[in-house]
Amino acid sequence: MTDQDRYAIHVDVQFNPLELIDVPALAAAHEPWFNQSLCRVNDCVVRLGVVQGEFHWHHHDLEDEFFYVVQGSLIIDLEDRSVTLMPGQGFTVPKLVEHRTRAPERTVILMFEGSGVKPTGD
Repeated sequence: MTDQDRYAIHVDVQFNPLELIDVPALAAAHEPWFNQSLCRVNDCVVRLGVVQGEFHWHHHDLEDEFFYVVQGSLIIDLEDRSVTLMPGQGFTVPKLVEHRTRAPERTVILMFEGSGVKPTGD
């Protein structure tokens, strides 16, 4: 099984405008590697990620990606450095920048990105 085979990535949007989204309840119901598009905001989507371990190196050709840690910690590896995010912290990876994420423990994140982005990279 490759790493990409173990990712449960769901790009269908689960919530419409004016619907309550209970992020802690959704996160509690899933194990790592779970990724679900929650809602659409203009031309972007908000995705919930429940992660542990490392994702593969990738980039996005056309769109930036914003990561926000809700619970746990997330390391974003870039070509020249690594950035560690704790709960309440966020970080934007610009388009075309090669990156991977790592979570040393079960971590809950929100990702904000263009609705056309391919979560596994281009």
